[in-house]
Amino acid sequence: MDKGQHGRRDRLLKEKRHDTYKEDKKWPEPTACTECNSVYLEGRWTWYEPPVNANRVICPACQRIADDYPAGTLSLTGYFFGQHREEMLNLIHNEEKLEKGEHPLERIMKISEEGEHTLITTTGIHMARRIGEAISRAYQGDLSFTYGDGEKTIRVLWNR
Repeated sequence: MDKGQHGRRDRLLKEKRHDTYKEDKKWPEPTACTECNSVYLEGRWTWYEPPVNANRVICPACQRIADDYPAGTLSLTGYFFGQHREEMLNLIHNEEKLEKGEHPLERIMKISEEGEHTLITTTGIHMARRIGEAISRAYQGDLSFTYGDGEKTIRVLWNR
């Protein structure tokens, strides 16, 4: 029995998840962000001086920051963090500088502290994972991460 191109009609199809911040089209080049002045050139966002004749939009990272909708969250807990807070925050800011220099859409949104618990939110999943892995390499401890929404979000937990 050949079902042909139509196949079974009684199965449920999985719907595609929509990501508001993922670009589904190419911007006209050059396009500059009105908030951070990053420039869209050759199919990607980069850090160049925006040309005078550039189109103006808000880049996806600035839009996430304005909406307060992070793609990554990094939770740092434990007594050790309280003792080494300053040097660990320096490591975090150095990692941000390196990642942000190469990829303008990867940024730290906010660092909020509540006693011995610190929560860092990021605009991209790569930034959160990079910071978590850097802290784990430098200070050991327990590192775990969980992806959600089809790898569009990440939650990183570090404890020591």
